[in-house]
Parts: sequence; structure tokens; C-alpha cells
Amino acid sequence: MRIKQRTRRTLGAVAAAIVLLTNKALGQETTNSSPTTSEEVADHKWSFSASVDTSFVPDDRDFVAAAFTADRDWLHLEAHYNYEDLETGSLWAGYNFSVGEQLVLEATPMLGGIFGHTTGIAPSAKLSLSYGRFALDSEGGYVFDVGDSPGNFSYIWSELTYSLADWLRVGLVATRSNAYETDLDIERGFSAGFSYKSVDFTTYVFNLGWEAPTVTFSVGLNF
Repeated sequence: MRIKQRTRRTLGAVAAAIVLLTNKALGQETTNSSPTTSEEVADHKWSFSASVDTSFVPDDRDFVAAAFTADRDWLHLEAHYNYEDLETGSLWAGYNFSVGEQLVLEATPMLGGIFGHTTGIAPSAKLSLSYGRFALDSEGGYVFDVGDSPGNFSYIWSELTYSLADWLRVGLVATRSNAYETDLDIERGFSAGFSYKSVDFTTYVFNLGWEAPTVTFSVGLNF
């Protein structure tokens, strides 16, 4: 009888020790496991932007162009309308990467499909170089018109800006567009814009001093 009681006590002590050690090990594993930081979570979230540009073109058709982008890590997706050409849409996919800390270079090579008034495919790239209050942004591509090879064309948008304040910026801009016709192969102008929370407002004036100016009002939203 005493042997059985001793055996039960021994088994009970062993069981209690096992439970205690298991709980301690689980506690250590939970404590030592690397928690997911808010920065790591943010890095893997989608970010979006949308913009609407209204252009007033002298002696030609005024028009509204729209663009939408979605980014997650290296993946970049984009959609345009009235951007490469009037009554034309496009869908794009690209790869994001960046280098540098103070002088930062960001680049996104892309490939797009064009459909509508112009139908084709287009390799393209976005480049951004920033240092302090200066930023240089450029986008360019070449459209291969599958419906009409003489209709192939290139386009470019380049803008150098300086931030007078966190919410206010001015800049110089140059563009070549197939959306409307001018006597200039490369249009040049200046810009002024301001930001309020996640909304950007920018005014562009092209060709002032060369011919009747084209004016574009742009509204952008980041979310």
C-alpha cells in the first residue's frame, strides 16, 4: 500500500515538473520569437495613388487625363486614360527598386498594353532622383502601334522641382506628348504646386513665350 502511494506521489511530482518545464519553455519561445514591427507590416501593405489632369490646349481639343497606381514591395501596377493618346487606355506592370540614402534614386521599368484609338505595346520607365529639397522625376516610353507601324511614337515627361516648404513647391517641366499637336517637338514650361494632407494640387504652364500657352491643372491623391 505504501509502495503504491509513493509511486503515485512520484508520478505526480514528475507530471508536475513536466507541466512546469513545458510552460516555461513555451513562455521562453513566445518571448524570444521576433514580433512583427509596424514598419515591417507597413512595408508589405499596398499603397495607391490617383491623379486627374485637365489640359486646356489652344487651337485644339481640351481634355482630361487620368492615372491610377498601386504598389506593394517591388510590384508596381498602373492604369492610364487619355495619357499616351486621346480616347486611349493603358495597363502597366513594373518592378520597383531604389538605392541611396541622402541622394536617393528610385526606378521602375515597366511594360504596358495600349488599347483604344491607339493599340500597341510599350516599354517604359520611371526615374526619380531626390536630394534634400530638390527632386527630379522623369517618365518615358516608346509605343509600338500594332495597327499602324508609322504610328509608332515616343513620349516623355520630366520635371525638376524645389520644395520651398513641406507643402509648397515650384519647378521646371518638359514633355513630349501624342495626345495633342503643337509646333514644338518638346514642350517646356514651369509648375507650381502645394499639398494638403494626402492631396496634391499642381498647375503647369507650357510654351509661354514660344506660342499660345497650354495650361494643365492636376489633382493627385495618395492613400
